[in-house]
Amino acid sequence: MLEITPQALMAQALALAEKSLWLTSPNPRVGCVITDAQGRILGQGHTQKAGEAHAEIMALRDAESQGQSVVGATVYVTLEPCAHFGRTGPCCDALVAAGVKKVVAALADPNPKVSGQGFERLRAAGIEVVVGEGASAARELNIGFFSRMVRRTPWVRLKVAASLDGKTALNNGVSQWITSAEARTDGHAWRARACAILTGIGTIREDNPRLDVRLVETHRQPHLVVVDSRLETPLDAHIFIAGRATLIYAAVINDIKKQALEALGATVIYTPGNTPETQHKVDLRTMMLDLAAREINELHVEAGQKLNGSLIKAGLVDEFLVYLAPKLIGQGADMAQFGPLEDLAQAVPLTFVSTKKLGPDIRLVARATGADAFT
Repeated sequence: MLEITPQALMAQALALAEKSLWLTSPNPRVGCVITDAQGRILGQGHTQKAGEAHAEIMALRDAESQGQSVVGATVYVTLEPCAHFGRTGPCCDALVAAGVKKVVAALADPNPKVSGQGFERLRAAGIEVVVGEGASAARELNIGFFSRMVRRTPWVRLKVAASLDGKTALNNGVSQWITSAEARTDGHAWRARACAILTGIGTIREDNPRLDVRLVETHRQPHLVVVDSRLETPLDAHIFIAGRATLIYAAVINDIKKQALEALGATVIYTPGNTPETQHKVDLRTMMLDLAAREINELHVEAGQKLNGSLIKAGLVDEFLVYLAPKLIGQGADMAQFGPLEDLAQAVPLTFVSTKKLGPDIRLVARATGADAFT
């Protein structure tokens, strides 16, 4: 039985928020629990897919469906109730209209359209507001949303499947399968939580992957993003099979190919570098800013060693999702191609976040040191 404490009730709200992990993009993942004075749960819910009800509305509906009055109730919610008209109406107004007495929120919404305004309107209506319980876990669930709102760039997660000696393919290009079925299924779950999957034209040409979510259930397919400086993406590439939004970033203008790709449903965006040395390459930082403007919170990278290296060199990778198989390959393709470095002090510093055994393999999650320190 759930222990009735503020901490336990916020933990329940966080568990509900986690249920929306693969659902709400580009909206934040939020959970809500409404209780009476004794801590008895009257209603609960989590945010639905974009354009549908937020967590607070789902919890209010849940209470109503059970014949429970929420007048004088306490609301535990993992993010500040919204205060603006977006795809849905303001949740703070719905809570005021419902007659709740107190709102306990994990943290303020970083969205400038909301930040602090939801709390202000609740307090103006005489509702007590307490902020801070569960803040770290709530932010972690929404690391991409916070990144987009605060830094104006997505949270970039680079996924690699490799041998223990860090090789992602044999010299002849063969890479299927270095890691196990368990690791591949887990990788699809991480794909599913992302707003978009990024790859490069080299991977498209060499592997012709689909890069969609197939091994786990999903309510939506993430967008696909391709770095293709010269617009060389084949018109019969498998990436078009899933029928999801596809963004192709290019540098060299080719309007005939652009028209053909857009006839397949893709969107072509020209983002060349601004120097003679880079004008024929996609400016990766400009691309990230554009992706954030297109509401991409989490960007999941599955690319080859060249693009991986370029992203790392540009300081654009926040997190590394690495699957290591218990085998040695020797010569082969590396995880990323950059350098050479002249001093160990130039190495990219990382902080290990977690490790997990998946079948015979190990999953490592590491972050670029300080990547999550933005406020």
